[in-house]
Amino acid sequence: MFGDLMGNMEEKQKALQEKLSQIEVEANSGDGAVVAKVNGNKELLNIKIDQNKISLNDVEELEDLVLIAVNRALSEAGTKAEAESQSLISDMLPPGLGGLFGS
Repeated sequence: MFGDLMGNMEEKQKALQEKLSQIEVEANSGDGAVVAKVNGNKELLNIKIDQNKISLNDVEELEDLVLIAVNRALSEAGTKAEAESQSLISDMLPPGLGGLFGS
């Protein structure tokens, strides 16, 4: 019984990781001067810099905007990943126990 449960959990975990890798979140800073894209696994996928909205000579400002955009994207991705994880946990619980963890 527990062997089946553990095997099922491993499969569900793999499925969750795959699903999270497909979730993409973008966040920006400086009114779109910097846009960061991450996935649900909190992997940075891309950074775009709009040269028309920021001076590339101001390295300190550019660094700040990159940090802000990346942190915003990671935060949003974390929120989405948490929701997916909660859904996985609820699906794994026997009927009637789905609300056990505040779901």
